[in-house]
Amino acid sequence: MTLKPLGDRVLVKPVEKKEQKKGGIIIPDTAKEKPMEGTVEAVGPGKLTDTGDRLAMNVKKGDRVLYGKYSGTEVKINDLDYLIMHEDDIFGIVG
Repeated sequence: MTLKPLGDRVLVKPVEKKEQKKGGIIIPDTAKEKPMEGTVEAVGPGKLTDTGDRLAMNVKKGDRVLYGKYSGTEVKINDLDYLIMHEDDIFGIVG
């Protein structure tokens, strides 16, 4: 199954951080912070203006991006976790 975002939406695969244990304490998944970095997997065609013109997207497939902690909606495709969010929710591209 594939997903093609509409409008100014972006499909992002969050980067999984390596688990670090300090002092032998294991932190449960529910207490871990959500990653705020990911890779763009697909982009929509862009937002439509009031005049019907389409604005170009600033991100493209393959870009590594930073986004807000609670940005986007979680979706599961082929047993993999993704986020779908508006381009405005992305803070920047990691270079």
